[in-house]
Amino acid sequence: MKRIMSKVYLCTAIPYVNGHPHIGHAMDYLLADTYARYRRGCGDEVRLQVGTDEHGNKVFRKAQDLGLTVEEFARENSDRFRHFVEKLNVQYTDFIRTTDPEHVKRCQEIWQRLEPHIYAAEYDGWYCEGCERFVTQKEYDENGGLCPDHQKPYEKLAEKNYYLRIQDFKDQIRAKIESGEMEILPVFRREEALRLLEDAPDISISRSRKQLSWGVEVPGDPEQVMYVWIDALSNYITVLGYPDEDIAAWWPATAQFIGKDILRFHAITWPAILLGLGLPLPKRLVTHGYVLADGQKMSKSIGNVVDPVAVLDKHGLEAFRYFFLRHIDTFADSDFSWEKFEDAYNNELANDLGNLVQRLATLCRKNQISGRPGFAIELAAEYQELMEKFEFTKAFDYVWKLVHAANRTIDAEKPWELAKKGETERLEEVLGGLVEQLLTIADLLAPFLPKTAEKIQEIFAKEQILPPGKPLFPKEAKK
Repeated sequence: MKRIMSKVYLCTAIPYVNGHPHIGHAMDYLLADTYARYRRGCGDEVRLQVGTDEHGNKVFRKAQDLGLTVEEFARENSDRFRHFVEKLNVQYTDFIRTTDPEHVKRCQEIWQRLEPHIYAAEYDGWYCEGCERFVTQKEYDENGGLCPDHQKPYEKLAEKNYYLRIQDFKDQIRAKIESGEMEILPVFRREEALRLLEDAPDISISRSRKQLSWGVEVPGDPEQVMYVWIDALSNYITVLGYPDEDIAAWWPATAQFIGKDILRFHAITWPAILLGLGLPLPKRLVTHGYVLADGQKMSKSIGNVVDPVAVLDKHGLEAFRYFFLRHIDTFADSDFSWEKFEDAYNNELANDLGNLVQRLATLCRKNQISGRPGFAIELAAEYQELMEKFEFTKAFDYVWKLVHAANRTIDAEKPWELAKKGETERLEEVLGGLVEQLLTIADLLAPFLPKTAEKIQEIFAKEQILPPGKPLFPKEAKK
């Protein structure tokens, strides 16, 4: 039965421009790009959104510290994130800045459509600038007055704000999560979201201009500025043209890729906004964990932050994609260390795959085995199922089993001995089968390691197999 081609819309969480790209951002981009490449390979039309979140006090203060205008600082750091996305070879289609005039105008229109669910009230309580959110007295007490994520004391604030009435939507949100209409992956994050929903308060969606000057003005109240979550979350639909354009061809999103630290906002606040607008919820939230450094959460204060650009510059893009897509679990917290990275590079990329390509190309050329132009595969059901469930780590492991199997075949069949004995027919059968196996591996690797897959195709998918040339992954000496 022929598969019906689909439109696929994928979203990544937009980072604040007050800092530099970090490993968590890289995970959002890599996971989304992997799925986008997989679906394009299936013949689907894909849109992939990335962008930058540029309003708020953190951005304003950082610009002041650097002696820049806030516009200059936002532009420079937005460009830094765009270059980082491109350095990762992410095939995005849409890049949005929350300072784009069209986004600002559309946010104000979204606010006006939400007004039946918005009310003004005095707020007197605790606030974390790092999280850009207010916390309840209960949360304040549980954390001893200190934000666990930013290790800074909560601030006491008293001011008039506008609130989005989350209570209006709780039952609908719960029903849509429980029915799977908005699937939350992995399952334990779904349970977490349902627990958070139980006690979810109405959410502040504005700040006094005295407290926050850098942001989108609230329609009809120049003394108030839109708070980050209305402004930032709306980007997923404003980039499609909402509310000026009909977005039904692309919305709801097939998947939104987020870190676990912003699950609350994407599983509660964002659905409330969408329901208030009469729009469907995203089909799924794909939530990844933290990348730890030697078992600890990365922190500037500890000094264990791993700069993704340093890893890219040292080892190259394909090795970066390999480690973070195979050895960092798609859903759970996982550990990074330079030793683990370099072991994976030398023992797996260089030895398992790189050596396989070198050996097979050399054996085929020496024995005049032809390539396989036009060779095509049908994706194995197990691989497809894992990719559709966003189990990328397991799908990558599936491919690597085929790499190991091809190496075992070479060792078991010993093509050099078949050649020496003059067993030409068997030799052609073994090497021809291995060429097809390696081209199958290349097809399955394409969403994960696109450049590596292209190189394998280039060598083996022509009538005459090309010389392997420089190893795909030259081994590195251990320091």
